[in-house]
Amino acid sequence: MPTPKQEIRTPDAPPPGGGYSQGIRRGNIVYTAGLGPQDPVTRQVVGETIQEQTRQTLRNLAAVLAAAGATFGDVVKVTVHLQDLQRDFPGYDRVYREVMPEPRPARTTVGSQLAGILVEIDMMAVLGEE
Repeated sequence: MPTPKQEIRTPDAPPPGGGYSQGIRRGNIVYTAGLGPQDPVTRQVVGETIQEQTRQTLRNLAAVLAAAGATFGDVVKVTVHLQDLQRDFPGYDRVYREVMPEPRPARTTVGSQLAGILVEIDMMAVLGEE
């Protein structure tokens, strides 16, 4: 029988703004929702620069991963949406490199229309042995 999926929920990351979970764990795989730079308590956007918003987004993702028993070291795939890919990629990438341990996950980065934020990121992590 397949392992049931478990909802991952933490007050240390922004609550969902729609019909989705902060994260889902199925077996040893953890998927996060696409999260942005909102403060978990006030729900206000943190920062005006891509660097500030990336740091907050990564803090939010770290909280969801931690609630599932994972860390950035467990992440195998990252998808990143930047409001302005050309302008913001260097600043985003600099912060990302500071936080993500080697070997870094596979990553896709695209330009997207984002509502009032500069960055949104989702991750997939694998826990323990495969």
